[in-house]
Amino acid sequence: FGIAFFPMFYCSVERRNGHFRRQVEFEQRVAAFFNKEWRTTIVPERNAKLWAASIILIAPVFAITYLLSKDLLVHEKRQQEFLTVFYPEWNYKPQSIPTKKYALITLGTLGFGVIYWLYRVVNVYNNHFKEQRHIEYEILKLMEAKSHVESV
Repeated sequence: FGIAFFPMFYCSVERRNGHFRRQVEFEQRVAAFFNKEWRTTIVPERNAKLWAASIILIAPVFAITYLLSKDLLVHEKRQQEFLTVFYPEWNYKPQSIPTKKYALITLGTLGFGVIYWLYRVVNVYNNHFKEQRHIEYEILKLMEAKSHVESV
């Protein structure tokens, strides 16, 4: 079971990095379309190979799971601000990962709770990626319709 953690952490961190890069590009594209000032926040990339390899020491498993949780929460709040500025009619509700609750479960189960915590983090990221694709599709469709109307 422990061997499955290596690719799981590696893939989670790689997907996180790619998604955050794409989000920055998307925000810049939308801001340029509307000729609005938007200060894009560049989120530092995490070294997926190093993070995955570090879990052999066990303790980093908890830190990485916590940081993946925290990164997504900060990212979703930032995304909500972005959508409020450019598409106020969009009713975007950020997801939540109760990190304190999962940390307590992990402590109470002598570390085994991190397995459930990581499972929840991966699910929340997957839901976020699906919702992000939908948001991007809808916004690009709106931008295309607006540019078509302005050209006519």
